[in-house]
Amino acid sequence: MAENHGNTPAAWTAVLVSLVGFVVGAIGMSLHPLNWPLFWIGTVVVLAGGVVFLVMAKMGLHEAGH
Repeated sequence: MAENHGNTPAAWTAVLVSLVGFVVGAIGMSLHPLNWPLFWIGTVVVLAGGVVFLVMAKMGLHEAGH
């Protein structure tokens, strides 16, 4: 693996955004009755984490030394 594997601002930001999405989706799934809009909002936030990663990586924030 690369020496910067997972230790860059892009990776940490993507993980944090995705974590928030998973929590939002989990809250939607735990409510009774199921709150499908909240679940789908969480899903969109998780996908946004991937987009955030790609944008930050293109900005050079996924390189060693940052």
